[in-house]
Amino acid sequence: MKFAIVLFALFAVAVAAPVAPEAEIVELKSDVGPESYSYGLKTSDGTSKQEEGQLKNAGTEQEGIAVKGSFSFVADDGQTYTVNYIADENGFQPQGAHLPVAPEA
Repeated sequence: MKFAIVLFALFAVAVAAPVAPEAEIVELKSDVGPESYSYGLKTSDGTSKQEEGQLKNAGTEQEGIAVKGSFSFVADDGQTYTVNYIADENGFQPQGAHLPVAPEA
């Protein structure tokens, strides 16, 4: 019986929890080609993302995609955070004022 009461209480809390409104896309651009792409996205909640990628070393064993972009979002504290990044043969490399920076070797 106690299990049923606890389960009912948890269900009531879940139902009463506020639901965030869904964001709507307010702007979308994309351009996709055989060796490159780019896109941009903005939503009604203040989120945005831009990215472009390009095929490097096509047809070789070192073939890969080099990507650069950024994204921004409004956090629960009301602050807008932005991350700029590149991703290539050296891995994912994010930068942002709110991100920690590794000490120099």
